[in-house]
Amino acid sequence: MRTRSVRNWVLLSATLVLAGCQNVQTTQAGAVGVSRGQAMMVSASEVEQASAKQYSQVLLDSRNKGVLNTDPRLVSRVRGVAARLIPQTGAFRSDAPGWDWEVNVITSNELNAWCMAGGKIAFYTGLITRLKLNDDEIAAVMGHEIAHALREHARERVSQAMMTNLGVSVISAALGTGQAGADLMGTVAKVSFQLPNSRLHESEADSMGVELAARAGYDPRAAVGLWQKMAGQSKGSQPEWLSTHPSHTTRQQDLARDAARVMPIYQASRQGR
Repeated sequence: MRTRSVRNWVLLSATLVLAGCQNVQTTQAGAVGVSRGQAMMVSASEVEQASAKQYSQVLLDSRNKGVLNTDPRLVSRVRGVAARLIPQTGAFRSDAPGWDWEVNVITSNELNAWCMAGGKIAFYTGLITRLKLNDDEIAAVMGHEIAHALREHARERVSQAMMTNLGVSVISAALGTGQAGADLMGTVAKVSFQLPNSRLHESEADSMGVELAARAGYDPRAAVGLWQKMAGQSKGSQPEWLSTHPSHTTRQQDLARDAARVMPIYQASRQGR
């Protein structure tokens, strides 16, 4: 009897949680036309708070290891690019320019960069020095990573994980063993640093990143050259910061298409400077 009662409670709770799943439009479509509803089961503020805590921990760990912001000239370059890109985020969502943005550089040989929810950016020196990136190429990387944050891909992936593990989560709550806050932080960390993005998320970030770069006055065609560098460096396998999808050829074709689409924006931006 008790087993049946718990089962019924779990099913009812699962139904209520799924009913609370919201379909939202996180961004405007922009010139590149990224428009898709996203199913969310966790609030943006919860993910942003968890991301801020994770980001602080990364900075603390890096500082303790002596690898945080150790090259003033490189840090100045990266933050200078960010200073031009961030105001352009308003083209996709009006609240984004007002986020509590942070930009830091970590000394590491890794080809890596990321932007967590709420605008927490990290660039690894290996990405810039090993590939000899110019500022247009840095903007291509950063625009891509910022786009992930604008589209709230981490929040969407956390929501997908919650739906996948819904039964476990609800049973845990029923037994009084849930640790929602800790679980959320752990999931945010996992989707941010460990799990690869989906093909859809990568494609959206590619398209929006190209437009962000163009609006900031950076040549959007640099994204194609950047990818060619990454393909050469990775010797046919996908680099860590751009995950697993799509293929090199498809990605370069799509980037070239989007770059051509936003060239008028880039040209207008250059004339205004």
